[in-house]
Amino acid sequence: MAWSFAKVFQNLFSSTARLVEPADWENLEDTLLQADFGTTVTDEVIEAVHRIADISATLDTDDLRRILGEVLEERLSAFDSTLNLQSEPGAPAVVLVVGVNGVGKTTTIGKLAKFITSRGKRVIVGAADTFRAAAVDQLATWAERAGVDIVRPQHDGQDPASVAFQTVERATAEGHEIVIVDTAGRLHTKSGLMDELSKIKRVVEKLGPINETLLVLDATTGQNGLNQAHAFLEQAGVTGLVLTKLDGSARGGFVFAVQESTGLAVKLVGQGEGIDDLTGFTPHVFVQQLLD
Repeated sequence: MAWSFAKVFQNLFSSTARLVEPADWENLEDTLLQADFGTTVTDEVIEAVHRIADISATLDTDDLRRILGEVLEERLSAFDSTLNLQSEPGAPAVVLVVGVNGVGKTTTIGKLAKFITSRGKRVIVGAADTFRAAAVDQLATWAERAGVDIVRPQHDGQDPASVAFQTVERATAEGHEIVIVDTAGRLHTKSGLMDELSKIKRVVEKLGPINETLLVLDATTGQNGLNQAHAFLEQAGVTGLVLTKLDGSARGGFVFAVQESTGLAVKLVGQGEGIDDLTGFTPHVFVQQLLD
């Protein structure tokens, strides 16, 4: 599926190649900014493309597109997008999923559960977002769609860390290989949420290491995603990013700024509303769909 933010490049790279003109460089800069690359990344990308292009005696728009793609792919490939699900024998791999409300966090967990089970692994999810009863019901719906078990709070207002702990305990007892824990998604500026996430991590780590703490970001939020990433990185020990709503976004370049500012790799991308609409992140595919 071609992501709709590719449309911002269509005026720059037409179907018919022609020699590059000075105005094309200005248009390229404007296009990158419009696609939410941010000023720093945009400047660095333009400089890198210029450096390669200067070697060529003649440069047409097809050359420019190819060079731009190479530069963008190289930047993305500097980050390891491998999802770490390795664990000790007899112990489950644990994945915490964090993010603010509205980014698609709970639905992402359902899709991730299906993504992993389709590869032959037994998955169980923990409904540790006890702040909202609706979040528990929503996660249960997605767990049913994915065909996986779920651990719910035993009573209203149960401590989220205890739900996470019980999920890992049950996974160990029943032989589930992967644990995915949902967490509260209140605004990232609220210290109580970050304290809660820190407690979940401390409690779960009494049973074993946490393999991944994945931060879900909405592709439509643009540079605001940077602020979210920094807040969660500081307090929650985020290890990777999940980018959602790419299918409905006019942007997407902010992933470059987020990765390079935080050092976090994008590990998964969501491209639709269906249970199977979550895939691993591949820099080459991402760049091609960005430019095509």
